[in-house]
Amino acid sequence: MIAIYVPWWMWVVLGMVLLLGEVLTPGGFFIIFFGAAAVVVGLLKALGLEMALSYELMLYAVLSVTGLMFFRKPLQKRFKQLTPNIAADEITGEEGKAIEEIAAGATGKVELRGTSWNAVNAGEAALAKGAACVVDKVTGLTLTVRAK
Repeated sequence: MIAIYVPWWMWVVLGMVLLLGEVLTPGGFFIIFFGAAAVVVGLLKALGLEMALSYELMLYAVLSVTGLMFFRKPLQKRFKQLTPNIAADEITGEEGKAIEEIAAGATGKVELRGTSWNAVNAGEAALAKGAACVVDKVTGLTLTVRAK
């Protein structure tokens, strides 16, 4: 039987890759626990705790699952409190700015809250580029606007 040795730094690199994966994907706090567990196993090995690969894998699994069970829901709850819950209908009446000229009845782009939106000009006059406009209604991801 061949014994497989995994150096401590490989655990840390695996953990960092998994933590980066959590940051780059909208996963809902799953990968973070696997990454943190890998970093912990790597740090324990770096501090001199030597064990067989099977025990390392078992420790990794226990730490990952324990983190998921005890810390995922509180993290989700905490971050949900930090995220403002704004309904799309609440932007009705807000003021935006035409990014391009939009003829009456035509579709164009409007900036609102720092984001570019598709918008239909419901007014009788064209909206000039940079002109202020007011949101009348929201249909999906399209705003219905008119000149201010």
